[in-house]
Amino acid sequence: MESVVLCRYGELFLKAGNRRLFERALADNARVALADLPRARVEQTHGRLLVRLPTDDADEAAGRLTRVFGLVSLSVAHEVEAKADLDAITASAVEAAQAACARERPASFKIEARRADKRFPHSSMDIARHVGARVQAATSLPVDVHKPALRLGIEVGTDVAYVFAAEHDAPGGLPVGASGSGLLLLSGGIDSPVAGWLAAKRGLALDAVYFHSPPYIGEKSRDKVLALGKLLARWQALRSVTVVPFTTAQKRLRDAGPAELAVVLYRRMMMRIADVIADKLGAAALVTGENLGQVASQTIENMTAIQAAARRVVLRPLITYDKVETTALARRIGTYETSILPFEDCCSLFVPTHPATRARAQDAERVEETLDVAAEIAAAVAGSERIAVAP
Repeated sequence: MESVVLCRYGELFLKAGNRRLFERALADNARVALADLPRARVEQTHGRLLVRLPTDDADEAAGRLTRVFGLVSLSVAHEVEAKADLDAITASAVEAAQAACARERPASFKIEARRADKRFPHSSMDIARHVGARVQAATSLPVDVHKPALRLGIEVGTDVAYVFAAEHDAPGGLPVGASGSGLLLLSGGIDSPVAGWLAAKRGLALDAVYFHSPPYIGEKSRDKVLALGKLLARWQALRSVTVVPFTTAQKRLRDAGPAELAVVLYRRMMMRIADVIADKLGAAALVTGENLGQVASQTIENMTAIQAAARRVVLRPLITYDKVETTALARRIGTYETSILPFEDCCSLFVPTHPATRARAQDAERVEETLDVAAEIAAAVAGSERIAVAP
């Protein structure tokens, strides 16, 4: 038997002349998500994305598609053949209700009908009344139009109708790649993976850079970051992680200037190195997990001093989030449990007791003038390793 996964998108409807480009990117990303299900066929239709595949693979496909940015919801549906009449739609709905009762009998139900083709001779309300009466007669389930346990959906199109018994949420946003590409500064904490997820939701195709400082930071920290990369890859939110050796540069920066400027100096060097890696990868923006006021070093003044070292726009998706909101999103996207593993990264290394909160770019520049910054950048980039990540 064959099923159809009926995929819905929202924000793409707002696009005008370039809507087809966004829809094409969405279909391509769906194909990538289902690449190892060879019998799955992705089709574009007006306002919907359809995936046809054997019923045995439908639940697996639906689970993967709930992680495709650009989709807002989806349903595993039965397609009623072309020129469908109300009786055929009703029979399919009754069958779906009986199947749901066989799995776990719901306390109540509701019919939610949508008539996209206004030539269909019955209104949405008439469809809901007619089908609801037949379902109730067949299952004895009570109707609850406010908080039903089972929602039976019906969408009537131009030539076919779709009947389904569940709707699954998807992340929404824009298809990955539709907004260009970026480079995520990824650490092992809670914030930066969530920032990467949010950037991908806005259509950025991402690679990541991770700054590693052995022997002070061990290999388990590196493995943790790569594990986070794999989790992001499940959402098509990350393609690779470039691991950059940062020990030498970090120690020289620590020794070169006042202790309170250390964090700002580290991050300015990270921006410069990330810029060079972004040049190689063709990334147009840098993405960080910085948040306004979350820690002492994340002030407007410090962020301004840090960003002054970058040649690209620096995107900060979490800039207004509090920790509770970020943690809740980390739990939802599946990165939280890995992020809280007890392995630190270089961001926690050589941190002064009282970091500067109102640093100025010119103060950092005076310290950097005592170092061969270009040589430090070149050495770090030369020693870097790019690692592809896959779910």
